[in-house]
Amino acid sequence: MVTTTPATRPANPRFSSGPCAKIPAFDLNMLADAPLGRSHRAAVGKAKLKEAIDLTREILGVPADYRIGIVPASDTGAVEMAMWSMLGARGVDMVAWESFGEGWVTDVVKQLKLDANIHKAGYGEIVDFANVNFDNDVVFTWNGTTSGVRLPNGDAIPADRAGLTICDATSAAFAMDLAWDKLDVVTFSWQKVMGGEGAHGMLILSPRAVERLESYTPAWPLPKIFRLTSKGKLIEGIFVGETINTPSMLAVEDYLVGLKWAQQIGGLEALIARSTANAKAIWDFCETRDWIANLAVSDEIRSNTSVCLKFTDARIKDGAAFAKAVAKRLEKEGVALDVGAYRDAPAGLRIWCGATVETADIEALLPWLEWAFNAEIEAQ
Repeated sequence: MVTTTPATRPANPRFSSGPCAKIPAFDLNMLADAPLGRSHRAAVGKAKLKEAIDLTREILGVPADYRIGIVPASDTGAVEMAMWSMLGARGVDMVAWESFGEGWVTDVVKQLKLDANIHKAGYGEIVDFANVNFDNDVVFTWNGTTSGVRLPNGDAIPADRAGLTICDATSAAFAMDLAWDKLDVVTFSWQKVMGGEGAHGMLILSPRAVERLESYTPAWPLPKIFRLTSKGKLIEGIFVGETINTPSMLAVEDYLVGLKWAQQIGGLEALIARSTANAKAIWDFCETRDWIANLAVSDEIRSNTSVCLKFTDARIKDGAAFAKAVAKRLEKEGVALDVGAYRDAPAGLRIWCGATVETADIEALLPWLEWAFNAEIEAQ
C-alpha cells in the first residue's frame, strides 16, 4: 500500500459537474467587451445574443432549418418549456436512468398529469430504446450527469418516427455527437461543457417541433415565461436573440468567450477529443486497479463528461461514509474540488471531464485519488 504524498498537483483542481471549470487561461479581463448597463434590447445587446446563437449553430453543426433560442432558468427551464408547450398532443414515453430524467417523469406524471409510459434503468445503466414507442412523444436525457452513462448514438431512434423526441443534452452538447436528424427538441445550459455561467438555457427546435407548437394548444395554462407562440405562430424573435426576459449580458459575454475559444482550438471535433482524452485517463486508471471502477455497466455507454466512479474494495465498511471521506480529503489537499457523487446517486465520486478541463490536471489528480483511497483504508 502506497501512502506517499504525490509530488504533482493539478494546476486547476476544479472538477465540478456544474458550474464547470472555465476555459483554460480564463481571465475576467476576457469579459471586458460585455455591454454592462445597456439594455439587452438595444442594438449592442441584440447583436451579442444573436452572435451567441450563430456561434452555437456553427460549432454544434445544428441544421440551418432548426431554431435556436436563449431561454430563462438554465437547462431546466428549456426542458420545462418544451414539455409544457408540446406534450399532450399524443401519447408520451418517458425515459429515465438518473435523477434529472426522474425529475422530468415526475413533472409529466404529477404536474401535467399525463398517462405516460415510463421506462427506467438503474444508475450505471440505460434504457433499452427498442422498448420505447416512438409513435409517441419521447422525453429522455442523452447523458446522465448524475449517473455517468450516455446514449452511445442515435441509431435506435427511427427516422420515420411519428412523435417528437425531446432530448435533455445539457452535459452532452459540445462533448458528444448529437444525431440532429433524430432529435426534435434539444436543450442544454452554458455551465457544463463550455464552462459558462448559470441561469441561461438553450432551446433548439426542429421544423417538426415548430409545427407542433403552431398546431397544438395544451389543455393547461402556460405561464408567460413558457410561451413560445403568439396567435398560433412561433415567436420568431426568441430565436434571433429577443429573449423572453432579461438575460445577463455578462453571462452572455462569458458564453461568447467560450464559443470563440472552441472555434480557435478546432470546433466540435476538438471539444469531443479533449473530453474523451480526459475521460480515458480515468478509464485507463480504473482498468489497472481492483478497488475502483466506472459506475457504467458497459464501456459503450460510459460518459466522457460526467465520469462516475464506485469503490469496490471489500475492506470498505461503510460505502457512503468512505466515499465522502475520500472526497473531503482531496478537497482539503486542494487537489480536487466538488468530486463527491450526486446526492441521489450511489456512493462514489464524480469527476467532470468536459472540454474545458485539461488532461494534465486529470493525470495529476489520479495519484492523489490513489493516495486518498489508501489513507482512508488505513484510517478505518
